[in-house]
Amino acid sequence: MRPTSLAAFYAACAPTSESGAGVLPPPDMAHAVGHFNVFPLSDLRGLPPMTFTRRAYHKITLCRGRSQVEYADRSPYRGRNTVFLVTPRVPYRWLPLTEVPEGYCCLFDDAFLLPARTGAVLAELPIFQPGAYPVWEVSARDGAALEAVFQKMAHELTSGYSYKYDLLRTYVWELIHLVQKLQPAAAPLATHNAAERVAAQFTALLEQQFPRHSPQPPLRLRTAVDYANQLAVHVNHLNRVLKETTGYTTTTLISNRLFQEAKILLQHTTWSISEIGDSLDFADVAHFCTFFKRHAGQTPREFRSRAMFEI
Repeated sequence: MRPTSLAAFYAACAPTSESGAGVLPPPDMAHAVGHFNVFPLSDLRGLPPMTFTRRAYHKITLCRGRSQVEYADRSPYRGRNTVFLVTPRVPYRWLPLTEVPEGYCCLFDDAFLLPARTGAVLAELPIFQPGAYPVWEVSARDGAALEAVFQKMAHELTSGYSYKYDLLRTYVWELIHLVQKLQPAAAPLATHNAAERVAAQFTALLEQQFPRHSPQPPLRLRTAVDYANQLAVHVNHLNRVLKETTGYTTTTLISNRLFQEAKILLQHTTWSISEIGDSLDFADVAHFCTFFKRHAGQTPREFRSRAMFEI
């Protein structure tokens, strides 16, 4: 399940005579650092339904009207006035439930935000943390505030201002922080002691193992000892630190992340169950099936059949 590239996105969304709409890359993007675009959702009318996969870029969408968002291994979310954010790490699919969706979408890559030098790092914000579920229903008032930023983006993208991409970076951060403010206050993410730093380093290493793009090669780090060796700490120390900071043992955290990825691969790839087990570095398919049934209460085959029926 390789991420869809920007080139593939524009090829799929190119204007056609039948739909009368479509999306094209900005004509002067070659002169900018990174890539950015913004467009109304109505430009996507008449296009085939999206596929559930990862994208090789970030995307922020505000949809007015009924729509469905399928995100990672979560159950489909349906709502009105929905805002959602996606990153290259997480697979998703958006399905409008109205004939002509209203709202806006902007997409950008990591390179686009680098020159902004805001001091903020995208991956450090709570809404972009591993395990976050950045899909929300917003009020009419908040939706209007978000839409105003999208409209400023759309206006600036077509302007002749020499520094428009610097201004657009500012608008992207404004949009991100507006969405962040909609969420409950979170504890500061900065680490204050050695235990928290080790826990943060473990989480980063764990997430680097995913997403899985092909059955081979298998995971580089698989056991608590593997992670402890990589972090240059004793496995007992790592386990104690993680238990104190997260409430879970090292093995439990690894198993939970393997289970999450297994569900995604079963739902949204055509890999065989054996290939999925190999990808996650299980000794054999029987071992993988036993692991999955212990977590899900059903076999991988049963889970895949029911997931396909629900979608």
